[in-house]
Amino acid sequence: MREAMVADQIAARGIANRDVLRVMREIPRHRFVPPGQSTAAYEDRPLPIGNGQTISQPYIVALMTELLEPTPDDLILDIGTGSGYLAAVVSRLANRIISVERIPHLADCARHRLQCEGYGNIEVVTADGTIGYAPHAPYDGIIISAAYQSIPPLLLEQLRPGGRLVMPVGADDEQRLHKVQKLADGTLQTTCHSPVRFVPLIGRYAWADA
Repeated sequence: MREAMVADQIAARGIANRDVLRVMREIPRHRFVPPGQSTAAYEDRPLPIGNGQTISQPYIVALMTELLEPTPDDLILDIGTGSGYLAAVVSRLANRIISVERIPHLADCARHRLQCEGYGNIEVVTADGTIGYAPHAPYDGIIISAAYQSIPPLLLEQLRPGGRLVMPVGADDEQRLHKVQKLADGTLQTTCHSPVRFVPLIGRYAWADA
């Protein structure tokens, strides 16, 4: 199923990075979805994981990872741990992942799952992702799995010169993936990519919790 997922949903839609394709083949996505959802784990659609959150569809995970361009020495900040699947994918291509989840139950479940699966280079933190995670800043890459109408300023401040940030920007059906590169002089270069639909980013510098 993983081979078919990569061939039909990811490579066929233009994802060409060999390392990303390899990792997507290797990681058992069905272990990151709730019981009863395993048969749908490799379908090209998001799946509910509880608490109003979702695990993103495989193509979007691959696209965001390709845009992030993680390298073996990178320290990455992952905002919106959810099931832990995206963190697991990126962790195979980077040195260390700090993954921030605001919902304690999801953070606990992801932490346990990642530990059991042997992802020793991922640290899951329960916190407000819109303020980043200063104790380990600056980061070589930041990846955000929730949308807001702009990128929270503290996240940009915690991005190292030369770093990359990937985030869905916009509201509801107007979201698009944005990639921000911080140049050596601190200048930000932004490119706009695929239309997407993510859950809202909740926190001090984004949408208020309902």
